[in-house]
Amino acid sequence: MDADFIIVGAGSAGCVLANRLSASGRYRVLLLEAGGRDTDPWIHVPLGYGRLFNTPSVNWGYVGEPEPELNGRRIPHPRGKVLGGSSSINGLVYVRGQAQDYDRWRQKGNPGWGYDDVLPLFRRAEDQERGADGWHGTGGPLAVSDARDRHPLADAFIAACATEGLPANPDFNGAVQEGAGYFQTTSRRGVRVSAAKAYLKPARRRHNLCIETEARATRILFEGARAVGVAYRQAGRDHEARAAREVILSGGALNSPHLLELSGIGDGERLQGLGIDTRVHSPRVGENLQDHFQARLVMRARRPITLNDTYRNPLRRMAMGADYLLRRRGYLALSAGLASAFFRTRENLETPDIQVHFLPFSLDRMGEALHPYPGFTASVCQLRPESRGHVHAVSPDPLTAPTIRANYLSAPEDRRTVVAGLHRLRRYIAAEPLRGFWDEETIPGAAVADDDALLAYARAFGTTIYHPTCTCAMGPDDGAVLTPRLAVRGVEGLRVVDGSIMPDLVSGNTNAPIVMIGEKGADMILEDARA
Repeated sequence: MDADFIIVGAGSAGCVLANRLSASGRYRVLLLEAGGRDTDPWIHVPLGYGRLFNTPSVNWGYVGEPEPELNGRRIPHPRGKVLGGSSSINGLVYVRGQAQDYDRWRQKGNPGWGYDDVLPLFRRAEDQERGADGWHGTGGPLAVSDARDRHPLADAFIAACATEGLPANPDFNGAVQEGAGYFQTTSRRGVRVSAAKAYLKPARRRHNLCIETEARATRILFEGARAVGVAYRQAGRDHEARAAREVILSGGALNSPHLLELSGIGDGERLQGLGIDTRVHSPRVGENLQDHFQARLVMRARRPITLNDTYRNPLRRMAMGADYLLRRRGYLALSAGLASAFFRTRENLETPDIQVHFLPFSLDRMGEALHPYPGFTASVCQLRPESRGHVHAVSPDPLTAPTIRANYLSAPEDRRTVVAGLHRLRRYIAAEPLRGFWDEETIPGAAVADDDALLAYARAFGTTIYHPTCTCAMGPDDGAVLTPRLAVRGVEGLRVVDGSIMPDLVSGNTNAPIVMIGEKGADMILEDARA
């Protein structure tokens, strides 16, 4: 099979690339996706992400190595294995991060990646329910919408934050991020809008776009120093596809470095130990893994007004289903965060370093049963972790999963920030009017009070918030995996366009930034093709 461009991975960035590179009709585009079509009905129901957390048909189901600072616990790393990638199984939260994040990328020697450079791409991608302004756009592929329903607990949380000096903020993607308010989501009229629905569905019938599902890339093909194609396995048979112009990896921060290493691009000594011939000695491939860590507080509510109560009552559960089927409203239209707060743990910080996800339900772990009592959850997520981990191949067999270790809480600043964030979050939850809505803190409980106890709790129960990035980071020096134009150093005709390209992690959820990366990557590829 021949094409001008081969894209490996139909996730958030890969779907953007497939649409933009095929739009003119001039170039033949082949999109390879290891997973299947996005036909599971729970993909399209916002709250369905809870059911997909452990569903192997749409989820790679990775599990990390024992984390030294988390008592040796192995942390799950769910990633989408389906058209739309993780945008088909994520929590739908639309947050871009802070302007300073992108300006820092530019200051590190990546021209064209400052906030002024990328804001037009965010606006181009967006179909903002509220209309266009200086921060937002309309008419783009990706629907961005307000919460379908407000909730008294979320309203009380926002008001309680204001009581403690954190102002209400109706737009975390506007002039400032700091404050408390409701999240916007990648949905429209109560239905998920994944990257597959936003970008791939409108392009599927183009004669110059070929989409192959259940097609798992096994290695990149080279002629000399140039990438010329991809080997992949489909229906138990091995195939090869040839690229006349470029091969583009969009497998995400876990799969893209893995495929580079399987293809001989990585640390030479590590590859040699696996029996893989080294094509390019690039020691930073798979290094610099950054992820957001979260620790949760769970409160027992005084009144049966949470999803826990609705789900436990058969009649209320039936009514919830009917409400969604008829109006696309209610709990089934809920994202992985209804309300949020962005705040600073120290007053001398320029921008917030903690993000809160507030939810009107509670459980022990994602994907498990809801608690048998009225409960709500608020978690702290450290926005700019200093801990660094890695993802690496452990075998030349492409079907063997990579090893993953994020090294959560290995940096002293990360430990300090998480503990300070939990103290501050407790202060907000204890303020009126929210204080009138709950009886006790059930997790971790009031007895877990001082810094040492809170840190011990975070080590024992904290987990990822599912934002792995930075494992094929771009940079200006020869040691960086990628150039600022996302080309893989040491070879020709090969790029990476996904969340792995970030030099460091953005201050918020990662889906919106990765869609932007897809937009910018497509622009660069088309510019170079026309040159």
